[in-house]
Amino acid sequence: MKGKGSRFERDLIAELWKNGFAAVRVAGSGLSHFPCPDIVAGDGKMFFAFEVKMRNSLPLYLSNDEVENLLEFSKSFGAQGFIALKLPRKKWKFFKVEDLRETIKGYRIDEEIYATGKDIFDLRKLSFS
Repeated sequence: MKGKGSRFERDLIAELWKNGFAAVRVAGSGLSHFPCPDIVAGDGKMFFAFEVKMRNSLPLYLSNDEVENLLEFSKSFGAQGFIALKLPRKKWKFFKVEDLRETIKGYRIDEEIYATGKDIFDLRKLSFS
């Protein structure tokens, strides 16, 4: 599963570069004692931190720890934090934490939330505003 996740992270990095953002995978993300996202990206004006997820179907569940670590890193780094989600045969979708549905144990992206997700062009608009 780790190899598959890395492949999707590399896919997102390529997509970000194609759209004008410098992007890198964070070594050891998920294993560090410090909060760190899967990918950090920016264009000199705007910076993003991404927790990358791929699923065959919805819903996607996220733990409180995953979301809190993303928020903590993003705040410290001066980045906007997003969950980047890839479903089969669909384009990447991006979600801010406040867009997620809270659950007892964490957060969820269901069909309704998925429909409100941002695409890569929305990230570009954020950078130009």
